[in-house]
Amino acid sequence: MTPEREHSLPVVKRLFLTVFAGVGVYALASMVLTGTVSGLAAIGRSSAAPGTAAARLVVQGRNVFRYDTFGDEAVWGGVLGLHKAIEGSKLGGVGAGVSPKSALALGLKVDAAKIPPKVAAAIKAGKVNLDDPAVTVTLLKLNAVVGVRGFFDKRGRLGSVGITCAVCHSTVDNSFAPGIGRRLDGWPNQDLNVGAIVAAAPNLKPLEDALHVDEATVKKVLLGWGRGYFNAELNLDGKAVGPDGTPHSAATRIPSAFGKDGQNLHTWEGGWGSVTYWNAFVANLEMHGTGNFLDRRLDDKARFPIAAAARFGHTRPYVGEGVLPAPAQAQTADRVTEALRALDFYQHALPPPKPPKGSFNAAAAARGKAVFNGAGKCASCHMGSLGTAPGYNAVPPSAICIDSFAADRGPDGTYTIAPLQSLFTRSKRGFYHDGRFATLLDVVNHYDSCFKLGLSAQQKSDLVQYLKSR
Repeated sequence: MTPEREHSLPVVKRLFLTVFAGVGVYALASMVLTGTVSGLAAIGRSSAAPGTAAARLVVQGRNVFRYDTFGDEAVWGGVLGLHKAIEGSKLGGVGAGVSPKSALALGLKVDAAKIPPKVAAAIKAGKVNLDDPAVTVTLLKLNAVVGVRGFFDKRGRLGSVGITCAVCHSTVDNSFAPGIGRRLDGWPNQDLNVGAIVAAAPNLKPLEDALHVDEATVKKVLLGWGRGYFNAELNLDGKAVGPDGTPHSAATRIPSAFGKDGQNLHTWEGGWGSVTYWNAFVANLEMHGTGNFLDRRLDDKARFPIAAAARFGHTRPYVGEGVLPAPAQAQTADRVTEALRALDFYQHALPPPKPPKGSFNAAAAARGKAVFNGAGKCASCHMGSLGTAPGYNAVPPSAICIDSFAADRGPDGTYTIAPLQSLFTRSKRGFYHDGRFATLLDVVNHYDSCFKLGLSAQQKSDLVQYLKSR
């Protein structure tokens, strides 16, 4: 199915205002007023070409972000058989199947724009059986399940399923119904139960072999992550449980993918790399697409025993990347590398969303800003509109008075200075990499104690309101 070449006007407008800020007032005004890229014509021939290329990259990158599986359907469907669990036995698969209600309960989202008007009206009227897995298959045919792609044979039967970046890093605005609405690209899916989805696959043998455990243990670990969490290093170091002995504490929050322009490191653990590095890492080793991925740091047997043994740091295109050992030579086409440039461009063009009106006290936020930049010392690390530090934005665990469990799973034992932008988009499952702080006040209290700031109750309250306003 060929995705539409949709135009994201707010993103394109913001990108062009940035790229061509010094080119000419008339051209910029034209772009703002028309809301399209046609205003670029006023810039002149020499500048129009770069503008056209930039617009093309944004659209191309959005299609990659939303629809490109990088060939990972060969694993999710071909190896693990997840599509069979979706169909259910009545449609030729296995088990009860996954109905739309079940899919929404797992945190999957539906793009309302992909639902034909007549079907939408029938759903509203209660004439569509949302307990029927056949309806889920139809939604896959419509390309309406955010971040999940169905692959169908000539007879229209579901033959495989793959995932895209959007499955974790997009949600919807619930404008049609809970879990169904307009896409919100770059927002973390706080409801997504990644572990439960993977655990539903009929064939977990490859995961059992990779982790050297039985099926029951694999399922216990996967089901222990919880909504909005994912253990991204499990297939590198085999650490299935965290400091408290549970799988949940070994997992980290699904991060946002917006507002990354100007930032260096953006994962929870420091040392991994920039946005484009992590895109390559995830596309190959987490989504299990087919591409090239090189990182000799994964040869460290002490830190990454599974990755080192499987030579994941020397990955050539093959089916089973991040699960099966890497062969010495490529076995299939590279579906990742050529997509990275546009994907990186699109993600850097995604602005951090503004907090909803009424979600914070403006007067208190104004006072809190002074605390943030002064007595709270927040701005010493979280600088300007970036919300993080320019340069190498990472600190050792001792600098922020927390344990090193997650930091030690990265290449250099540090934590990235997380940007303090649009916190409302990731407030449902707690704060920090592992959600250890239930509220922003808990975060403020932690730093007040760590740095011996001596903030008053009023200052803390005002600071919380300012954090909500960013």
